Amino acid sequence: MSMWIAIAVFVTAYVLIATERIHKTAAALAGAGLVLGLGVVQSEDAFYSHETGVDWDVVFLLLGMMIIVGVLRRTGVFEYTAIWAAKRARGSPQRVMVLLVLITATASAFLDNVTTVLLIAPVTLLVCDRLAINPVPFLIAEVLSSNIGGAATLIGDPPNIIIASRAGLTFNDFLVHMAPIVVVELLVFTLILPLLFRGSFTVDPARAADVMALNEREAIRDTRLLVKSGLVLVAVFTAFVAHPVLHIAPSVVALLGAGVLVLISSSKPKHYLAGVEWETLLFFAGLFIMVGALVHTGVIGNIAGMVTDLVGDDALLAVMLILVVSALLSGVIDNIPYVATMSPLVLELSTNVANPVHAEALWWSLALGADFGGNLTAVGASANVVVIGIAKRAGTPISFWEFTKKGAIVTLITIVIAAPYLWLRYFAFG
Repeated sequence: MSMWIAIAVFVTAYVLIATERIHKTAAALAGAGLVLGLGVVQSEDAFYSHETGVDWDVVFLLLGMMIIVGVLRRTGVFEYTAIWAAKRARGSPQRVMVLLVLITATASAFLDNVTTVLLIAPVTLLVCDRLAINPVPFLIAEVLSSNIGGAATLIGDPPNIIIASRAGLTFNDFLVHMAPIVVVELLVFTLILPLLFRGSFTVDPARAADVMALNEREAIRDTRLLVKSGLVLVAVFTAFVAHPVLHIAPSVVALLGAGVLVLISSSKPKHYLAGVEWETLLFFAGLFIMVGALVHTGVIGNIAGMVTDLVGDDALLAVMLILVVSALLSGVIDNIPYVATMSPLVLELSTNVANPVHAEALWWSLALGADFGGNLTAVGASANVVVIGIAKRAGTPISFWEFTKKGAIVTLITIVIAAPYLWLRYFAFG
């Protein structure tokens, strides 16, 4: 009975989020309240369990980076970057989009993609404001490229960290096996941008000329604060990259960085808390609890188990099914709890595969499916939700379907490219 209640609550909440009949945060919190109130999960499951509860690492990583960005915004560095990008692109919206997409994807390979979009989104809003163009296509393009670029490394996307831990894979393993296909995917994505966002690149020549006449150095308002913020950011990013050595969780690093920056900058609460997306944090909490109910009652495990039973000892079939199913399910539920649930099953399946190359391919199919599948819908990945929250606060809301229409196309293309890559590398020439 609990299983069916969990499914009903999740589907209802998801429909409300997708149709925007009520605010997504209200839908997520109401769904979380129902599964708790009806006894589907207990408070221990929702708030204290790493497998079925709120992923506090994600919540506090977001909170810490939002505070850092809030302080950094006071320096004027975002205005500087906006003017610099627009001038390098010579005021062309299409070139601006390509430039920001490439910056976002590259940064996402070395930082958590949520951190990347938190830093890039304010820049995008300022560029578009300068050019008097709609920022929504640019924000969508960036978050899509963030989820693609983040797949390249172990630290680029949280699901990769889970997979690396379960499979015993290293940072270099991800560079060797994931980075090549990510480069190809990013190239294809960049080429289809003009078609995907057709009609979004019209700009008044006078606005472009005005931008070219601007001096980006004049945008910096507080040089001392910029230096302090830069030092803290470098330290935070270094700690992110050095996670395999330091073993300090990114959420702890972000909170420590936020605390140090607030302290040395003498910032007031109204300044550093102004950039915190409280609605986004609450939405994540509610979503994690509802997904945790699906995990707790065995819904996700049953689905994954059926896939395992279906493939038997056919490694190629297993790889392709994991790729497709992971893409579909990661687009419906957050890819972090999905990968956390699927990893033990992939581990069990890999032990039954005689060829070690084929066994390892199972993990790469899970990583590719979950990472690229995060682009499928507006709630498929943490970065998606964060950007949508930022866009709403900026007065340019992105609807669920507006994002999903673009994301579904990109997901289809990336999975179609990933499938032959897996076959060629691990079966045809493996």
